[in-house]
Formats: sequence, C-alpha cells, structure tokens
Amino acid sequence: MQHPSYPELIRLALPIIVANAAVPLLGLIDTAVIGQTGSASDLGAIALAALIFSFVYWGFGFLRMGTTGFVAQALGAKDKRELHALLFRTLLVGFSIGVALILLQYPIEKMATHFLSASPEVNERVRDYFYIRILGAPATLMTFALLGVLIGMGWTQQLLWVQLLLNGLNVVLNILFVVGMSLGVAGIALGTVLAEWVALFFALWIVFKKMGIHHPQQRLWQLRNTIFDRTRLMALLKVNSDIMIRTLALISGFAWFAKQGAQLGDQTLAANHILLQLISLSAFFLDGFANVSEMKVGHTYGAKNKLQLQLIVKKTTVLAVISSSVLSLLFLFFGPTIVSLLTQDSLVQDIANRHRHFAAIYIFTSFAAFQLDGIFIGLAKTQPMRNSTVSAFVLFVIFSVWWTPIFANTGLWWALISYILFRALFLYSYYRSLF
Repeated sequence: MQHPSYPELIRLALPIIVANAAVPLLGLIDTAVIGQTGSASDLGAIALAALIFSFVYWGFGFLRMGTTGFVAQALGAKDKRELHALLFRTLLVGFSIGVALILLQYPIEKMATHFLSASPEVNERVRDYFYIRILGAPATLMTFALLGVLIGMGWTQQLLWVQLLLNGLNVVLNILFVVGMSLGVAGIALGTVLAEWVALFFALWIVFKKMGIHHPQQRLWQLRNTIFDRTRLMALLKVNSDIMIRTLALISGFAWFAKQGAQLGDQTLAANHILLQLISLSAFFLDGFANVSEMKVGHTYGAKNKLQLQLIVKKTTVLAVISSSVLSLLFLFFGPTIVSLLTQDSLVQDIANRHRHFAAIYIFTSFAAFQLDGIFIGLAKTQPMRNSTVSAFVLFVIFSVWWTPIFANTGLWWALISYILFRALFLYSYYRSLF
C-alpha cells in the first residue's frame, strides 16, 4: 500500500468539504430568507427549530459515523458480504427510528419548547416548523446511513452529488415557499422535507448501483442471517450507543448555549445563531479532513497497517491546521459584511459584530477535536469520544453558569471556547495511550 500523499488526501477531502459545506450554507440561506423577510422573532424561531432537529437527528448521527468505521474496516479486510449486510443493517435501523420519531412527535415538541423557554411568539413559530419537518425523519436517518457507506467506501464524489441535490433542491423550494408563497417559517420546513425524501431515493439508487446490488429485496433476504448476526449486531449497537451519547452531549452544549443566549434577549439569541451558522460552515469544512481520517484509518486498521495509519493522522492534521487558520482569519476580517447579508436588524448586527472574534477563536481551535473524532471513528473505538464529550459538557455548563451572569454574552462565548478545548484535550490523552 502506497503512503498517502497530500494531493491524494486533498482530492478525497474536497468533495466531502463541498458536500459538508452545503449543509450550513443551507442554514445560512434559510437564515437570510427569514432575516430579510421576517422579524427577529422569526429568526429566533428558525434558530430554536434548527436546534431541536439537531437534537432529534444528530442524536442518531451514529447511523453515519458508526457505519463509516465498520464499512471502511470491512473494505480493508475485503469482506464483500459484510459490506452489503452493513448497508441493509443500518438502513433498517434508520427507517425504524424515523418512524418512531414521527409517532412520538407530540411529546418531543412539548419537551423541546418547554426546555428552550423562548418567548410565546417564538414558540408558536417553532411549532409551525416542527410538525412539518418531523415528517422527513425516516428519509433523513436512512440517508445518514447511506452517507456513511459512501464515505467508508471512499466514494466521495457520489457523496457530493447527494448533498448538492438535497441542498440545491431545498434552497429552491424554500425561496419558492417563503418568498413566492409567503409561507414563512412553515415554508422553510416544507421545502426541507420534500428535499429530504427526493435525496434519499437518489442516494439509494447510487449506492445500490455502485455496490452491484441489482435486486435489493432479494439480496436482503439472502443476507438476513448475516444482517442480524448477534455478535456483529452487538458490536454495532455498542459503537452506536457510545456515539449517540457523545452526540447528545455535543448538541446539549449548543442547546445550553442557545438557552443561555435566549435569556439575554431575542436579539442576542438571533445574533448568536448567525455566528453559530458561520461556525457550522467552518466546522463542516474541517470535518472533510476528519472524514478522510475516518475512511483511511478504517482501511489501514482493517488491513493491519499501523505505519500507514500514523502517516494518515499526521498529514490530515497538518491540512486541518492550515484550513482552520485560514477560515478564522477570513471570518475575522469579512465577518461584518457576512452578518449584514444575513439580517437587516441593526441591533442584531451590532451584537454579532461585537462577538465575531470569539467565533474566530472557536474556529481556529476546533480542528483538534474534529481530527481526533475522525481517528477514533475509523478505529471503531468510540468510548473515548463519549467520555471526553460528556466531561467537556459538564465543564462548559459550570463555566457558563459562572461567567454569564458576570460578563453576559462575552462570558457565554468564553465558556463555549473552553468546551471545544476540553474536548480536544481529553481526546488527546486517550490518543496517546493508543500509541
């Protein structure tokens, strides 16, 4: 096996970066559409509604992350039967969870709006969004599984096609429903749901074709014993449960951040949401190199090539450091221009601009946590990810409760920066014990 070169790693990462960046770009467009046509309450509703679905969907992000590690290792071991079984196994899990979420939509919405405790006007708009968007749950979660397969197999160009279709169609429909038909927040939700279902069927077609599965129902029946093999199923559930706890702790941090911001007023909530959208854009960009780490680490671990694994870790991390530096500087200098494109509210603009340097610091320091997450996902060693994120979340809550009453939004941002730093430090201590 040849040593990975920087051009090769960049070639693999670029489609993932573009695909990943499409997700927060969509959030930015949603924010811009509402920010230019609605009020601060509308913008705050989009912020909180998006946060609810971060909980609902990212909590099951193991369908993407867990799938990637196992698929990459099966590919490295050249186990075609297990590759096909993994595909069907995760698709069935994703569909089942999606249906369960639709059935449980009422208590989920009640708990979410109670916890976030925004103004009655914002909560009303959040409900308009939630009860439409939840109908896309099975499509979203099954697509997570398919994206995990695409990354694990190294089919990054096809991943890009799926994400471009999903987000491109979403943008068109959102503009149509909000600007053209004046449906407001509900129009954003409707456009997203329709795009999610179209993207699912497109992704299924791509993956089945690339894997040579011409008769999915027949292949599912042939692999039924392998799909439900107890040992393999328990290994998948163990990894998935760790990732789920880790993801819930991660999203809990951003939920806590939003809750604290909401208590500082609708304008502060809206301003922080804008900055978090820009952080998400950078995060998904950096996650491209982490995804390449997942893929390559899994391949080399499955092939039992330790030297190759360490070279991949080193080179993808160098690329991530360079990227985080460039992104933070770009945001620091061009932040005011970007903010003005996302909202016309002068008070929201002022709050966002006064805190943009905190967002730049967050972006610069975040690369380490992303890279270490990618390494552990590729190794399918997810317990360190769980432990580090839960520990960092506890510290984040402590610091935010301590600093926010004293320093207001500035203290809240410093607490968020400490959150990403503690995650990286805890993960690095686990990483050193591996080698």
